Amino acid sequence: MKFSFLLASGIAAIAFASPGFASPTVGAPAPDFSLTDSSGKPQTLSQYKGKTVVLEWNNPGCPFVKKHYESGNIPKQQAAATSAGIVWLTINSGAEGKQGHVDGSAAGDFIARYHATPTAYLIDSDGKVGHLYGAKTTPHLFVIDAAGTVRYMGGIDSIASTDKDDLAKATQYVPQALAELKAGKVVSVPTSMPYGCGVKYGS
Repeated sequence: MKFSFLLASGIAAIAFASPGFASPTVGAPAPDFSLTDSSGKPQTLSQYKGKTVVLEWNNPGCPFVKKHYESGNIPKQQAAATSAGIVWLTINSGAEGKQGHVDGSAAGDFIARYHATPTAYLIDSDGKVGHLYGAKTTPHLFVIDAAGTVRYMGGIDSIASTDKDDLAKATQYVPQALAELKAGKVVSVPTSMPYGCGVKYGS
């Protein structure tokens, strides 16, 4: 696993689960929230009632996020999900002045650069929604079913690495969970350890 360069760069550090964060429970209702998206439009989780929703915590400057965007992994997952009628909400909980924080314009540039296709990119600068969900890392993923119940929460895949070559060997947890939900099955891996850069909260 390629973590050594992070210490030298000072950009980010690996962050795993921490008892200091609350988080929803798999099998329980997902907390509702309201945020403004990159185009200035209000978005709520409840407006997507009846649809499966993916939440993806994002930091454009994080090496782990870059791995999954530069390789096309996350954009590919977004495209497959949204084309199937699934809602994909990318959330940035980085505080203003912190590494990775974006405004609406920068978020739009990020989406365009990687040909990403989330339903919306949401700005959570005060970190309220991040704390509500216990988001610890970028990326950190949640899958919410059409009834509004959390069915998956954790890492994007099974190999905690910044190496793009690991993608082919890793289990991609979100597509797996979405396929199982579509088939009416129980999600076989409902939780996993999130990995990546720690979310840059203001407090």
